[in-house]
Amino acid sequence: MNARTTRTPIVLGALSLVLLTALSGCVRIGNTKPPATFLTLTSDAAPSAGATSSGTLREATVVLEPSAAASVSVLRVPVQIDAANVAYIKGAQWVERPSRAFQHLLADTLRARGKGLVIETERGTVGTRIGGQLLAMGFDVRTRSAVVRFDAMKWRPDGRIETRRFESTVSGVDPEPDAIGPALNQAANKVAGEVADWVG
Repeated sequence: MNARTTRTPIVLGALSLVLLTALSGCVRIGNTKPPATFLTLTSDAAPSAGATSSGTLREATVVLEPSAAASVSVLRVPVQIDAANVAYIKGAQWVERPSRAFQHLLADTLRARGKGLVIETERGTVGTRIGGQLLAMGFDVRTRSAVVRFDAMKWRPDGRIETRRFESTVSGVDPEPDAIGPALNQAANKVAGEVADWVG
């Protein structure tokens, strides 16, 4: 009886060590520490819970994931040092591709604006399609600004194509993840709102 009682804490201690080791492996790979901050985009005009829409594929607005410039096609947040040099913010990264996050943001904005049926897939769709290229979503150290720049493209069901460049900057931003994240969210929401107005 005493032998079992003595071994029990040792066994529990060994199991705890194994669990802690396993958990540490979930948040750290090799000697690389996970970033302190993960960034995402949240719509200022997301549809309310229970909101519905309906329509045919021909009537739908299809939001495509835009292509992205090389500096914003990664999960890290770019910093424009000068006209020819780009670095990345330490301690922060996106939870998903910035282009994908912007796609979700734009779709939510369109839904909240009452643009009818808005979907995010191009399979079998024949309605109005919105896409383009995300040129910038980062920090400009020269102006201490968060910058979002989007070349939008609109394909109408009748074959007509329209393009337009949208840009928003939020100035006076400190070069820290806690400041850059909200500023980028603000700039991205402004661009999404302007694109929604342009879609009509």
